[in-house]
Amino acid sequence: MNLSNRISNLEESATLAMAAKARELKSQGVDVISLSLGEPDFKTPQYIQDGAKEAIDTGKYFAYPPVAGYMDLRVAIADKLNRENNIPYKAENIVVSNGAKQSIANVMYSLINPGDEVIIFSPYWVSYSAIVELTEGKSVFISGDISTDFKATAKQLEEAITPKTKALIFSSPCNPTGSVFTKAELEAIAEVVKKHDIIAIADEIYEHINYTDEHVSLASLPGMFERTVTVNGFAKGFAMTGWRVGYIGAPEWIANGCTKMQGQITSANCSIAQRAALTALTGDATPTKEMAKEYLERRELVKGLLDEIPGVKTNVPKGAFYFFPDVSSYFGKSIGDRKIENASDLCIYILEEAHVSLVTGEAFGDANCVRLSYAASREDLVEALKRIKTALSKLS
Repeated sequence: MNLSNRISNLEESATLAMAAKARELKSQGVDVISLSLGEPDFKTPQYIQDGAKEAIDTGKYFAYPPVAGYMDLRVAIADKLNRENNIPYKAENIVVSNGAKQSIANVMYSLINPGDEVIIFSPYWVSYSAIVELTEGKSVFISGDISTDFKATAKQLEEAITPKTKALIFSSPCNPTGSVFTKAELEAIAEVVKKHDIIAIADEIYEHINYTDEHVSLASLPGMFERTVTVNGFAKGFAMTGWRVGYIGAPEWIANGCTKMQGQITSANCSIAQRAALTALTGDATPTKEMAKEYLERRELVKGLLDEIPGVKTNVPKGAFYFFPDVSSYFGKSIGDRKIENASDLCIYILEEAHVSLVTGEAFGDANCVRLSYAASREDLVEALKRIKTALSKLS
């Protein structure tokens, strides 16, 4: 008896694997500070909790919801995307899923045939390539580095396209780098997409954690509505990770395909979670803005602390809640019989020596870096960076 090849060959999520190792140490009584998961440390705002409680109390939401989501939620999402993102979606363009990860999987399974190529802007969120692999497509990576704020360019996109290219995917603000594409950069990307008539998947899950003057949605640009899938959700901006509500806005033919796919895998998202999501969209946005302000202040704190560590190079993230520092100056260094060969070695060393969990950049497409989440308390961030600095100073 064997598992299928697709599962046997599939890499475990590096972020979840590191979180599991951190939890294992914690269970042994070790004081581990976890900076590995991309999870807000805030509680879901009270008004959203109250919306869920009210939905339960009405007794109206205990049956299976429509596969694509309740109509009033889809209308509210479409209204939000019209109002805030300048994208003329209607309810029929919206599919609500069990988190943005399922949204992306639905899209990939609906579009990609075996052998089709998907261009992934790298560094990238770890699950992009894994999902492409599950569809039997081929991931093609185009990369930026710290000198370009980790952003790949339209020129690189043009050069990567082949007759087998079906789609591209990127995030802005980006996980893991925090980089944000400007309107000019997105316009250049849009011209390439239109020229080759491919589908762009724009992951905008960190939209509300954006420190620039504006968030630009690719689908809002001329000629891009019919060629773009906009992915978003409630986990990051509303601190609703456990509620598992994500969504897409897409051309109707893609939305219909995703609804068909979802109907055979999970059916609809949880009824009560959907009511909470509707409350989030239609309620007071103040808590979301306050969380974003706190993340910005933490960014400044962590940037200053990282700058004090010799050999660590960072960009200044324009969004999300991650740093993606280049730590390659420590490769080849040792402590006793232990030699640090790569970023994975360094993350394990920091976990065991400093009791701080990070994630290797290899999982995100850049072997010189590690990902650090600053979605943690200021006290934990200060202590974690102190421990990391001490641990790295022991390497020679």
